[in-house]
Parts: sequence; C-alpha cells; structure tokens
Amino acid sequence: MSCTTILAGKNATCDGSTMMARNEDCGSGRFMPKKFVCIRPEDQPRHYKSVLTGFEMDLDEEPLRYTAVPNTPEFQGIWGESGVNSRNVAMTETETITSNGRVLGADPLVRDGVGEEDMLTVVLPYIRSAREGVLRLGGIIEKYGTCEMNGVGFQDRDEVWWLESVGGHHWIAKRVPDDCYAVIPNQQGIDFLDLDDALGEGRDNLCSRDLREFIAENGLDRRMDPSGPVLDVRGAFGSREDADHSYNTPRAWVMLRYLNPRTFLWDGPDARYSPESDDLPWCLKPERKITVEDVKYVLSSHFQGTPYDPYGKYGDASQRGKYRPIGVNRTNFAALTQIRPGKRHEIAAIEWIAMGSNVFNAFVPFYMQVNDTPAYFRDTPEKASTSSFYWTNRMIAAMADAHFSACASAVERYQKACEAEGHRLVIEGDRAAEAEENVTEAFLEERNRITADRFRELTDDVLDKVLFEASLGMKNAYARSDA
Repeated sequence: MSCTTILAGKNATCDGSTMMARNEDCGSGRFMPKKFVCIRPEDQPRHYKSVLTGFEMDLDEEPLRYTAVPNTPEFQGIWGESGVNSRNVAMTETETITSNGRVLGADPLVRDGVGEEDMLTVVLPYIRSAREGVLRLGGIIEKYGTCEMNGVGFQDRDEVWWLESVGGHHWIAKRVPDDCYAVIPNQQGIDFLDLDDALGEGRDNLCSRDLREFIAENGLDRRMDPSGPVLDVRGAFGSREDADHSYNTPRAWVMLRYLNPRTFLWDGPDARYSPESDDLPWCLKPERKITVEDVKYVLSSHFQGTPYDPYGKYGDASQRGKYRPIGVNRTNFAALTQIRPGKRHEIAAIEWIAMGSNVFNAFVPFYMQVNDTPAYFRDTPEKASTSSFYWTNRMIAAMADAHFSACASAVERYQKACEAEGHRLVIEGDRAAEAEENVTEAFLEERNRITADRFRELTDDVLDKVLFEASLGMKNAYARSDA
C-alpha cells in the first residue's frame, strides 16, 4: 500500500498537541471505498483471522473501544488503518517500506504473518500508551512474523513513536523528538538508531531484543567503524534504488522543503538536498510551529512551486510529472490524529479526516470518544453515490482534475471555507463540552453529526460548482446558442 506519513512532537506544533497523519493510497490502477466507524468492545473479535494471508491469533484481553477507517468491501479483510481508542491513544498503519536482499535473505518475510490488513485490529484496542503500542506490535512481529515490510505510528498526549519492521521477525522504533517532525515515504525512514538505548533504557529508541546479534551475524552494519552505538539504519536495512529516486525521496524532500524552507538550500545545482538525495533527514525542528493546515498542505502536495508539478504551465515541460506526488488520484483517505493538551479527556482527541484525492478535498474534524459515527462518513456504499463523503469527493476530484484551471478557484474556496468551519466547530464544541458537568458519548456524537451535516452542505456546493465548470469544458461544446 503506497502512502505518505508525517509525525510531529508536542513542542513542534502550534497548540502543543501531538500530531500524526498519513495518506492511505491504493496500488496503481485501483481505488478502495473507505468508511469511518467506531468499534465497541462487544463487536471486537476474540479470535482474529485475516482474509488474505491466514494470519490468526487469539485476542483474550478485554478490548477498548476504538475508531477505524476500514474498507467498505470486505473481500480483502478489515484494513482499519487509522484510529483512536478510549484511552486517547492513536495508531496509523501502515507505510509500506522497502528493504534489501541482505535483510530479507537473512530473515525472510512470513507468508501467514501479521500485515497491514490486521495490525490496527490486533493492537489498538489493547494499548494504553504509544510506547505500549510499539512493544505490543513488536512482540507480535517477533512471535508470528510479518508478511511485509511496514512502518507504523503510535501517539498519545505526550509521545509519538514510529516502528519499522526489519525482515520477517525483527523491528526497530524511534520516538519523534518533542520539538521535531518526521516525514516518511514508502521506504525505510528512520536514519539512525541508538542501539545502546534501544537495548537498554529505551528512552528514545526500541528494537527487537536480538537485533544486535542479527546485524552482526549477517554483516548488515555498513559503517566503516561499527564500534559506536549509533546504527546507520538505511545503510543496514534500507534500499537505495533508482525507483526510490522517482517514487520515494522526492516526497520526503518536498515536505522538508515546505516546513524548513530556509534551513537548507533545496533547489538548484548547489542544493544541500535534492529530490533524489538518499541522506534526507528523518526528522527536523520546523522553522515555524506546525498547524493542521500545514499537515494537510504537505499531504496534498503535487510539487506546486517546482518544475515537477503535473499541473504546471511554465518551465521545462519534460520535468512535469517526473516524480510521484504525495497528492495522487488513488488516495483512499487521509487522517490526522491530534491529541490536545489542556483539554478534558473526552474532547482531547480529534481526528481530521479527508477522503479521495487530497489535492481537491478537505479535512473534517471529529471527536473520538463516541460509540457511533455520522452516517455520511460511516455508511459508504461500494458503488458511487452522493450519499457518502468518500464518493462525493471522488467525483469532485475526477472532474476538477480534468478541468484543473477552470475548477481551481471553486476548489480553493471550498478548502478555505472548510478550514475555517472545521476550527469554528471544534471551538464551539469545546466550549459546549466545557460547560457540561458530564460529557457523554451522545453529546459528542451530536457534535460530530452537526459537523458532518455542515461539511455535507459545503461539499455538495462545491460538487455543484465543479460539475458546472466541467460541463462547460466538455469537448462537444458549441458556442452558438439555440435559446
């Protein structure tokens, strides 16, 4: 599953919240309808078995309630992807990542091991902190193996962690520094790991317990002086292929370039980093504190302001579309989980959800401590219909992409209106909740319904405008009127 991830520590954001966001993209030539749901403890399976691989495990512990964004069709399994549990711990999975033959030869992937289809369902309902999520998933990988190379994010009010699988049974994880953000395309993202910390106190680094022996036995440490504790993760476990330079590194480059425009020279022959650099930093301290709008912008990037923009009109035409953009046609949804400080437990967690191609859609904020979700987001049919947020956004994107210049202003006004309305509704909801002695699930469900209804109005309105512009631009148009 091709995706893009951004993570931010609590001192790197404008309001002190931890942030974790990811696009879920389908493979080339496919699309997958998604729905936003809440899974109550009584609906959680006590024995889990995947559809695609045959992976299975008992789930004997008492589960927590949690949200998820699973597939609407069930033929490929659940694919829960993103959610927050009743303890305000969030998880996003997965970023499909690359590796190399040395790793996969030494520890092959396991055909019936845990995978993206399964991970949210078997982890999120059972964890009370981000760190606990890393350790639970790491233990599952060690015991059952994994069928694919993946990166997975975990978040609570104080910490954000990123876990990456290493072969079939090994894993590493790193905490995002509180004053930094991290960006990950579809490749090994973590750049350096402190093995002494990971195998000792585990303050900022974690890994499978036999990782040092695994590295030594298979000659994976490529440092000229391997005596130090800091491991070159990409050299040991990652890839450096031509495909990375067109598909992966350009996405990390454009996100870093946007959030740290003056830290390095990013463009031209003297640039410190280019779209094809293999040594792009995993995390940086942003030049300005990060907002929800910043996250949405980078996850919607199509290289605007560079020669590589597929919608560009100027410069060298041969460069347009040279690199795989972040905002692609086959994005299923994007989700930003935000755990906010200084808020009572019931309203601290917000999930901002967008569906369809991010170039043309908008984030919608929802409270997480609920037993149900709005029908406009929950009841996504398998076939196209304006009754669902997912399908309406797919229609808007398909028409607006084909008539980009004509529809650009309507889409931009829609996105700006949604930004303002999203924040207004959160502020209004927070104030209403703070005035309540007991904030119930029913109260928050009503706030989410109000939000869904308002965003349906805005989305139907832009659909109408985009349809009008696209209709004017049809190839069979003729200027002479019969009226």
